[in-house]
Amino acid sequence: MNSLKWVRSWVLAACLSAGCDSATSSSGADTGDTLGGDASACAPVHIITARGASEAAGEGRTAALVDQIVSSSHQSITRAALDYPATISSYATNSAEGVIALKLELATQAQNCPNQHLVLVGYGEGGQVILDTLGGGGGGTLGAVTAPIAPAVVDHVFAVVTFGDPRHTTKQAYDLGTALQDGMYPRTDAQLQVLNTYASKIEAFCDADDIYCASGTSLQVAVTYLTRYQTPAATFVLSKIGD
Repeated sequence: MNSLKWVRSWVLAACLSAGCDSATSSSGADTGDTLGGDASACAPVHIITARGASEAAGEGRTAALVDQIVSSSHQSITRAALDYPATISSYATNSAEGVIALKLELATQAQNCPNQHLVLVGYGEGGQVILDTLGGGGGGTLGAVTAPIAPAVVDHVFAVVTFGDPRHTTKQAYDLGTALQDGMYPRTDAQLQVLNTYASKIEAFCDADDIYCASGTSLQVAVTYLTRYQTPAATFVLSKIGD
């Protein structure tokens, strides 16, 4: 089998086991580990970030949080930023591409580094991508409903932190912050049911008047979560990954 056919076959197998969508994406983060390589080379902890809409490629606003986690832990930690088109325009299509990319990234890490503790951190649209990956995405103006990633893959995820997710839906076990209103694209009951099974792994911050996650009027609230919640979020992640 030539190398291209091998890659295609491996991607298909990974997606089938992880619950990827029928479409595939060429985008994905640099894992920081050797694909298909020696599991002993994997860091104990790997953090994957998903930036917010309109942020430059990379970790975006979450970089300072990841820095704090890395500097506070005694473990070796690798980090990667999800590569997806984080834009306001064509939002439904681009966020769906992010979900596809993250599903493949998580399946890859789970296969190549089975003992690794994965951490997911997302801001704005990136938070939506992460929670849509875990609980299922789409619906309404976001297009076709997509399946959640397989629970066996989520078993490798030890902590999830999101800020200002536009699909924020009030009164969930994992909700934090001051928001009393749903966001722009509230999740379906079925999606919320799946996410709540992972509530102990998730902290999802949304504050009142956030223009995106709480149907408010303030962009300032939406872009300043780290000034309010960086240390609590870091403390949560550290409590889940251990020393």
